[in-house]
Amino acid sequence: MSLDTHKYSNGEVTVVWKPKLCIHSTICWKGLIEVFNPKERPWIKIDGATTERIIEQVKQCPSGALTYFMNEEPEDNGEK
Repeated sequence: MSLDTHKYSNGEVTVVWKPKLCIHSTICWKGLIEVFNPKERPWIKIDGATTERIIEQVKQCPSGALTYFMNEEPEDNGEK
């Protein structure tokens, strides 16, 4: 069975939310309401904080419902 997933990207990082794993601990939005606001839709505003701050907060998720991955940067092959 596949889990419903939602992805939010700011160009540097992509946050992945798996709602079926969420235990509603409130850690995400209490720690970073500028990004995670359950009263708004969409509830994740990926441009609300720096990439570093978003990563720090996602790592606090106790259920694994929030994860992230860094977006790949284009390879520099020396051509201009």
